[in-house]
Amino acid sequence: MNDIRPLIPLLVTAGILIGGNGLQGTFISLRALNEGFSASVVGMIGTGYFIGFVIGCVYVTKIMRAIGHIRAFSALAAIASAASIMMVLVIDPVSWFLMRLIQGICFAGLFAVVESWLNARVTNATRARTLSVYRFVDLGSVTAAQYLIPLFGVRGFDLFAIISMALTLSLVPISFADRTSPAPPEDVKFDIKVLWSVSPLATVGCIVIGLTNSSFRSLGPIYADGIGMSVTSIATFMSVGIFAGIVLQYPLGHYSDKLDRRVIILVSALGALLACAYLAFFAGESELANFVGIFAFGAFAMPLYSLCSAHANDHAAPGQHALISAGTLFFWSVGAVIGPLFASFLIDAFGPHALFLYMIVVLTFFVAYTVARIFAREAVPTERRRMRFRSLLRTSTFFSKLATPPSEKDGG
Repeated sequence: MNDIRPLIPLLVTAGILIGGNGLQGTFISLRALNEGFSASVVGMIGTGYFIGFVIGCVYVTKIMRAIGHIRAFSALAAIASAASIMMVLVIDPVSWFLMRLIQGICFAGLFAVVESWLNARVTNATRARTLSVYRFVDLGSVTAAQYLIPLFGVRGFDLFAIISMALTLSLVPISFADRTSPAPPEDVKFDIKVLWSVSPLATVGCIVIGLTNSSFRSLGPIYADGIGMSVTSIATFMSVGIFAGIVLQYPLGHYSDKLDRRVIILVSALGALLACAYLAFFAGESELANFVGIFAFGAFAMPLYSLCSAHANDHAAPGQHALISAGTLFFWSVGAVIGPLFASFLIDAFGPHALFLYMIVVLTFFVAYTVARIFAREAVPTERRRMRFRSLLRTSTFFSKLATPPSEKDGG
């Protein structure tokens, strides 16, 4: 703890941001339903966030290089806080779409600032412990934040105010993190052709993960409300799916380092597909059955992003690590823009179970494509792989740098 104590202010700030972001995703979907918005409108609002996220990923390093870490963080936190308050002042689908787009830009930037700062301060001796604490902060803050919704309810001003307060208070710990900002980060380059040339499977996989996992995060509350769950049960449903993501991360990652990584990707995708089939055809309106199904979905679906990133890095040439990291995040964002919007139209047309029917179709295609890629290309022998499996958050490209020791980045 003595080694990571200087990083605690940054980790506290990250916890506030991750919790606030997790709270907003569930709360805004439920509040939109409460205001009479259709599922397709809720999907459009969710799409706004991910469009903003893509924009933020592309431009945030330019902002940090121009004005520094702390000024960039302060400006983005203030704008995101104001956007949260604006949503309760003007309750309108177009306004909410624009506010979520602004918040997407801001959160992409806020996470990039924190993770770039952490990356500049962490050492090889503290890297593993810092990542462990970060993942604990991620899981704990998102899970706890879900239960603010039944505590305060979806009506009124309370949760908008709490989100705004959290964004404002996130400035406090980061302001005490250090007297000086770290050196400006190198500009992140997005060359989308590189990831496809290195690994078509990783490219398709990241798009599929965006199409499915982001639809769960945006429309999971709509599904749970549609089958009659209470607000508390909806919070539990979302928390179970998110928490389950850590259960198989490391077992799957461990075996992917020893075996053909594409086989583990196939197992993970098949598990997620079977969980969706269970939710669509067997779970019905039973709360327990749905909790079991979403736990299984989260356990298999959430590790897919990290597995696809590791597979891409198996084939990457020295010096391509940063481009792979940017590419996986970009293609995930593309899927996340399309997925919630398309799935929301299906929910409007066919009811809440259409969410998981849609995921069945997407995951069936991905399973078939993975099988085809296994036969199309030889696996990279384990002794020639430049990087081991890393459990990655989809918060910024800097998290991948934080999770990877310099020796592995250089192919050592």
